[in-house]
Amino acid sequence: MRPFYASRETYKAAPDVKATARDDARIDRALATATKSVDDQLHWAHFDPQVATRYFDYPNHSYAPAHRLWLDNQGLISLTSITSGGDTINPASVLLEPVNEGPPFDRIELNLDTSASFGGTTGRQRNIGITGVWGYRNDEAPAGALAAGLDNSVTGVDVTDVSAVGVGALITCESERMIVVGKGLLDSGQNLGTDLAALQNAETVNLTLGTAFPVGEVVTIDAERMLLVDIAGNNGLVKRGWDGSTLAAHTTGADIFVPRTLTVERGACGTTAVVHNTATALTVWTPPRLVESLCIAEAITIVQQEQAAYGRTVGSQKNERDAAGRGLTHIRNAAYTAHGRVRLGAV
Repeated sequence: MRPFYASRETYKAAPDVKATARDDARIDRALATATKSVDDQLHWAHFDPQVATRYFDYPNHSYAPAHRLWLDNQGLISLTSITSGGDTINPASVLLEPVNEGPPFDRIELNLDTSASFGGTTGRQRNIGITGVWGYRNDEAPAGALAAGLDNSVTGVDVTDVSAVGVGALITCESERMIVVGKGLLDSGQNLGTDLAALQNAETVNLTLGTAFPVGEVVTIDAERMLLVDIAGNNGLVKRGWDGSTLAAHTTGADIFVPRTLTVERGACGTTAVVHNTATALTVWTPPRLVESLCIAEAITIVQQEQAAYGRTVGSQKNERDAAGRGLTHIRNAAYTAHGRVRLGAV
């Protein structure tokens, strides 16, 4: 599985998207399709960071100087090692370009002040092998920590904070990357301090300890989910009936659950699953915002077209017409202007 450029939770938070838990499989499928669509539209192999060795012919058909190698639709974030024709090239002899704008780097050049050269002693096919982190950028944000240690095989991960982590997200723990494929409820150890009426305007949840919850987390009391939009002392301001759950009354002392048990794919994106200790910090990869927005827009379009049997229209009677998708065209153009690649081969 690849990470999504927008999480399931981000999709559900989009305006006018009223999704419920029973829609999760459809949403995940749409996000996976939209992620690949974004790559194709913007002419990238992928935006997410992946540790890998990529191979290139040399000489090739780019008509570049002998010291330069264009990476085509591959973006290089950082370089670990490089070989050419079976010979190892000192990474210190390699210049990543454009130096003032990357990463991502779209080409590498050999420092002309060194004796390094491409070619070596073998044929031209797959002559150059580059090992490093590939993608757009490895921008990350804090995402809490492990609530319990991990061996190198367990896929159920208890964490301290999921406010920034959704299904489809790519998280990093030390040298290992993991893709979040599901979220399960965990008892927060906190309880409801006062009764809560079954009213939309009953938005204040009295908590045992407000600092135990980050803003943006979804809490579950009985069978109702609520989005924490703010914390004031030991009171949480919430949006009731979140994620398609049913508004209900709750009594003092009710347990408060949080979705802090992650089901993950270990050793993702070219990394290796290893042992981690309790309280090890986590980070979450953040895609470029326009890429994320385009992924959401494409996924929404896919879901809505499926629901309308690919006959979605706007207007009524004589004014009825196929949905033009002008907003989608705008976000596609904006994303291409900001992140699209033009050079894919020889010029």
